[in-house]
Amino acid sequence: MTTPVEEMSFEDAMKELEAVVGQLERGDVALDQSITLYERGAALKARCEAQLKAAEEKVAKIAFDENGTPKGTAPLDG
Repeated sequence: MTTPVEEMSFEDAMKELEAVVGQLERGDVALDQSITLYERGAALKARCEAQLKAAEEKVAKIAFDENGTPKGTAPLDG
């Protein structure tokens, strides 16, 4: 049984997306299956993008206060 996209972790969705893209690039699947794979791939891509956006927002909340001022930043190379 295939896991619903909305329940997948970022890592699992990315892994499956890479597999879907690989199958489509090889072109060794029937047209109907290609359409199904493409639809699944589009849903997986959207899931990954949404999870990345949520992670970016969390990082922004950690790194900046409510006024947008950086909180206690330190140089990355120091």
